[in-house]
Amino acid sequence: MITVKYRKTIAALGLIICPYLTHAQITNLDERIACEDLENIRNLTIISAEIRENDLSVDQYCYVRGIISPAIHFHAQLPLRQNWNGRFLQWGDGGKDGDLDYANHRVAEGYAVTNSNTGHDNGVEPGASFAFNNRQAEIDFGYRAVHLTVMAGKLLVNHYYNKPPNYSYFEGCSQGGRQGLMEAQRYPDDFDGIVAGAPAFAYQALNASGVWNLQRIYKENFAGNLASDSNGDGSYDSLELIETLHERVLSQCDALDGISDGVIDNPMACNFDPATDLDDLKCRSDGNSSGCFNESQISTITDFYHGPTDDFGRKVYPGKAFGSEPRWVNYYIPYEGNSMSPSKLVGVAGDHMNYLFYESDPGKTIPNIRDYGYEAKTTGPSPEFHWKDYDINDFYSGKGDLMKSITDATDPDLSSFLRDHDGRLIIYHGWADTLIVGEDTIDYFEEMVNATFGGDLNTTSEKARLFMAPGMGHCGGGPGPNTWDKLAPMVDWVENGIAPDHMVAEHFTDGVVDNQRPICTYPKQAEYVGSISGANDPKNWVAKNFQCR
Repeated sequence: MITVKYRKTIAALGLIICPYLTHAQITNLDERIACEDLENIRNLTIISAEIRENDLSVDQYCYVRGIISPAIHFHAQLPLRQNWNGRFLQWGDGGKDGDLDYANHRVAEGYAVTNSNTGHDNGVEPGASFAFNNRQAEIDFGYRAVHLTVMAGKLLVNHYYNKPPNYSYFEGCSQGGRQGLMEAQRYPDDFDGIVAGAPAFAYQALNASGVWNLQRIYKENFAGNLASDSNGDGSYDSLELIETLHERVLSQCDALDGISDGVIDNPMACNFDPATDLDDLKCRSDGNSSGCFNESQISTITDFYHGPTDDFGRKVYPGKAFGSEPRWVNYYIPYEGNSMSPSKLVGVAGDHMNYLFYESDPGKTIPNIRDYGYEAKTTGPSPEFHWKDYDINDFYSGKGDLMKSITDATDPDLSSFLRDHDGRLIIYHGWADTLIVGEDTIDYFEEMVNATFGGDLNTTSEKARLFMAPGMGHCGGGPGPNTWDKLAPMVDWVENGIAPDHMVAEHFTDGVVDNQRPICTYPKQAEYVGSISGANDPKNWVAKNFQCR
């Protein structure tokens, strides 16, 4: 057997040992040896290093897996040395993570990419259960895993390419957006540019809000559920009320931007009051019908738009944006189509308060999180905690302050990253995002402008810019233009000094672009400047017919 010690020598003498090898074969052998030699790095725990295929490219890449004590598993996707563009990229995560995410498209573009499981495996510890009485796991998830993965990735880059990266970037959305802002706040020297989409930076507040919203829907035997029973068989089979609500909101606010395209460009300019504007659709009784809104349902709608406050009137989190109503269904509305299990319940908030909010975990998840009537067993050796028992007044009580300090990326002073390190920051958010509310991101951005640049938006725009995408859902999707390359504008800004005034986004239906416009730097918005007579013709919804103003 040929040992690793002599592989480079063999590669160098390949033509002598195997005179029939072509130059390409010698090159491939050399790349394979260089990749596999990463297993021998003495100050980094590497499990494996091998050449792999990329399903988005004809070029192979070097794939590396490693461990950072005690439980952070990471991997690196390294383009072959002749294909590397000189850039390092940390790829962000989503949800509660717990897996390794690939960025094959960025590897195909030449980026050396790393990602981690943030210190836990969701195959055995799904949801937030990894954090049960495990402070180290919480810290790894909160901030430690990303930073150390970056350090490991840069070490691998140095070894594989024999030089450090020319530029380092972060790209992520949702949980990844939170990670990006956390990096800017805690580790300002890790990156030259950070792209943070729909950032879950107010992590505890948005999860508290999610639980509070679910409580509005489930309480009193679904009295305020916005799904309805259309045929009286006891099944919530109809979403007609959501459609009716959305149509009412659009009729009042869609055309405020000059065109009627099913998108509200600035929800904060929309004046819609459920109690008044749905008055003609109120039910005469408290029953459930697909043709009218009962008092409990109107109360639910009002609460969703307003957002949670505690008993002292302190705001915990902003309410849902006008125009986002259809996207409430997937996250919050239990109905026949999702087996009465909206994703906010089963995937995000159903066990968050059990394991990730309080300094001392109150108890394990109940046997069936869909059972709102279940009474948790709060005593004994294995106490339970039911999400319905979460009290929004606990948010400002101090009981969650430790976990806020670990998970929340709410510090608005980014002086170390933006001023001292001369970093660049792009934040983007969809206005129709109902999982993480765009208004909260605007509030953070404005606080950052004040704390970092003394309130000077012009100076801020030299280093940081916010883009609000009308009609875009959570990290994408939705009725508005929602697709564009999020990283390319950052690279152009960092490396060429060209700051993005706007980014052209597109909406696709069946693979065809049917709405295109610029997403403008906040607070500017894209205004239609095309033919007035054709303002509502989709053929005219192209970028050249809009200007940022």
